[in-house]
Amino acid sequence: MNETIARRLTGLAGIAAATAFIVEVPLYFIYSGPPPDSNVLTRLLIAMIALAFLIVFVTAFRELVKRVSPAYEWVGTMAFATGLVYATITLVSSGLEAGAVIAADHPIDPTITVSGTYILYGAIGRLMLAIFLIAVGYGISRTNLLPRWTGRSAYVLAGANLIFVPSLFFGNTPAHFYAANGWGTTALMGALLSYWLLALGISTYRSAARRAPVGSPAPQH
Repeated sequence: MNETIARRLTGLAGIAAATAFIVEVPLYFIYSGPPPDSNVLTRLLIAMIALAFLIVFVTAFRELVKRVSPAYEWVGTMAFATGLVYATITLVSSGLEAGAVIAADHPIDPTITVSGTYILYGAIGRLMLAIFLIAVGYGISRTNLLPRWTGRSAYVLAGANLIFVPSLFFGNTPAHFYAANGWGTTALMGALLSYWLLALGISTYRSAARRAPVGSPAPQH
């Protein structure tokens, strides 16, 4: 995979993942009480698709860093590893929620009922995502593979995620901003990640047009 292809794949995967996340988040706020099964299963399906694209994104990003600056391949690997862990624990959370909803004989709110997901979506997810974002920000800033704002915004978003790591001490009421499963800890951080990933994906894809493929023939005079 040459650098241009790596940039295009990274950008497209980021855009696709972000778009799915952006569609998913509002589905959590349609109903004030327990949502119907169709709502829960639809948003979980969209989340699974988004996470699949996120896995492609982190894999392609590792390859991109390796192509741009082999000395910083370890940073790309760190971003890949933590991004993969984040995707995995979120997929596990989605599976737990879907199973509970399918098994229940009446509508339930899995964000409250499925207690095993509280810190998977919350504190654990926030910590893994923060490390991922720090690695992405560091990789971008040290290799100059994208505009400076992309690296700096990754650091800012990482800091915001770290703020929510202690939220596991603050109960399990989703309506509370800073609860373990609160809307700030989960929905807000998810929305911020979505729009940041969309901007990053667009920037990465556009950067491919300004790069000649590695190994392309030199112009003839």
